[in-house]
Amino acid sequence: MGLVSSIPVTIPSQQPGQPEQLDLAGMPRRLFVCTPSRLTAFVDCPRRYRMTYLDRPRPPAGPPWAHNSFGASVHAALAGWWRLPREGRTDDAAESLVDAAWSVQGYRDPAQSQRWLVRARAMVRRYVATLDPSREPLGVERTLGARTRRLALSGRLDRLDDRDGHLVVVDYKTGRRPLSTDDARGSLALALYAIAAAATLRRPCVRVELHHVPTGAVHAFEHTQESLRRQLGRAEGIADEAAVAARAMAGAAPAETVETVETVGAGPADPFPPRPGAQCGWCDVRAHCPEGAAAGPARLPWAALGEADAI
Repeated sequence: MGLVSSIPVTIPSQQPGQPEQLDLAGMPRRLFVCTPSRLTAFVDCPRRYRMTYLDRPRPPAGPPWAHNSFGASVHAALAGWWRLPREGRTDDAAESLVDAAWSVQGYRDPAQSQRWLVRARAMVRRYVATLDPSREPLGVERTLGARTRRLALSGRLDRLDDRDGHLVVVDYKTGRRPLSTDDARGSLALALYAIAAAATLRRPCVRVELHHVPTGAVHAFEHTQESLRRQLGRAEGIADEAAVAARAMAGAAPAETVETVETVGAGPADPFPPRPGAQCGWCDVRAHCPEGAAAGPARLPWAALGEADAI
């Protein structure tokens, strides 16, 4: 059986001939429940991962970001456009959907929000003009899942296409940074979406695409069974590290509160060390991380929109 058509039972999580690793009392290892964003969060900063996914109660997050509001509004409009009747999928309808989905959170003032609303309308209008409204996607904002011997994967992808019998994963990007084929090739999230799509629909899925909505550029990559296997191995390795860290935290200080764990700071005994750097200025939990707060000033909620709107 092919890898992409039967992911849950055909991808080994250990070398041939090795037994499945066991936890205490000879029980099989519990599956690591995750999404692509959860895995990448651990890679980016274990401290932030801990505060986001493990600490209870979760530390309060910082203010909303304007670029996140912008991206969410554009994504919602594009999803809504595909849900319209085919005859209703027009350029004008796309603009109306942007208006309906618009979020004002994170912007400096109403004037800034209005300027970016105008940009979003034009951006979405240009993008939908390149689409064939009669080509029905298999799903928009569709949740998919797959189980391997190590992971219980789930995730919601922007769009799943059926093109001449082949599944294609489509991910919208709304940021200013230019993209390339390397971004599609190296994306762990896109590879895991392809694996989950194949497992859910029992059909091969090897093509992944990044659609850069601001420019209309499409950056695609055709995976092979081996490249998907490598990405899955990468995901399982991340999951193993996160699970080991969680067990170390629980075993080392079962009675510690969130506050005392934060006070300890990074060090050899800290299973979730911070990775301070320029990115800390954008972190939602930097107020609860001394190393992150010391890494540099907090960025303004609208700073990522563009140089003209950064201050």
